[in-house]
Amino acid sequence: MTRDSGPRPPGEPTLRPGDRRILEQYLSHLRIERGLSAHTIDAYRRDLERYLADLARQEIDPSAVTPEQMGVWLQALRTGADGGSVLSAASAARSLAAVRGLHSFLDAERVSTTGDPSRLIHSPTLPERLPHPLSIEQVEALIDAAGRPGTGRDATERALRDRALLEILYGLGARISEATGLDIDDIDPQERAAVLRGKGDKHRAVPVGRLALEALQAYLTRGRPTLARRGSGTPAVFLGSRGTRLTRQAAWQIVQHAAEVAELTGLAEPISPHTLRHSYATHLLHGGADVRSVQELLGHASVTTTQLYTQVTVDTLRETHAGAHPRAR
Repeated sequence: MTRDSGPRPPGEPTLRPGDRRILEQYLSHLRIERGLSAHTIDAYRRDLERYLADLARQEIDPSAVTPEQMGVWLQALRTGADGGSVLSAASAARSLAAVRGLHSFLDAERVSTTGDPSRLIHSPTLPERLPHPLSIEQVEALIDAAGRPGTGRDATERALRDRALLEILYGLGARISEATGLDIDDIDPQERAAVLRGKGDKHRAVPVGRLALEALQAYLTRGRPTLARRGSGTPAVFLGSRGTRLTRQAAWQIVQHAAEVAELTGLAEPISPHTLRHSYATHLLHGGADVRSVQELLGHASVTTTQLYTQVTVDTLRETHAGAHPRAR
């Protein structure tokens, strides 16, 4: 598999019309039949455009790619030999997952003449990355910081919203897209439950704790109406300054700002919305919840993902044991 020696041209990847048609058909399949989110579709599009552009430069038909050619392409991602940016093992593995999906689709549609070449390709070895949860005290400090009114217009209303948002992220273990995707009708105060729309448009009902419910009700009663007056009647729970649904980027910034106010910016890893989800799972396991229940609450498709948190728990217990038991020191 030869490669051009020159750098990748700037701008959008150049795709052949036939390759563009294949890409759009596959993305439409992901959107309609698998129900993937717009954010996930965009990520797939970027990875596949780079892949298909690389094939186009070498005049390789996507339906006739061999495992050897795919192996060389994967190596090029790690070195930038395809003219693109150098990718980490995790990013290369993500790109490979997108390409695997495309070739599986072409094989299922009987378009491929070489079957599915990705079946013989191994993903890059990833270092095991364990979640970095916050302590209960740190979570409380973060939520309290989010609820402190700042300055400017609607400071009190925004503080009520921000506190409710963090209570949802931690109290329900919600992903950021699930929290910003919440609608008013998704919350049942009487049942103390909420419906979260997860990956692949899968719905799950989760319990809402007392503190999260109180924060939500305070925001819905005293904060949201002011923000909603600037919008056009969206059913979204969390609203931005223009009265429209709060974006994931804005929600991320809210968490970052709360971390700064709470002076929690010097930790091993930056605090993100997902940090609260990690903390939710870890604290449940510390409190005695079983792995299967936590799996259901998190909406994990596989219990293997959830079991990462059990290792965090065991590591914590090991440290406690080493520091407390006379024969462990």
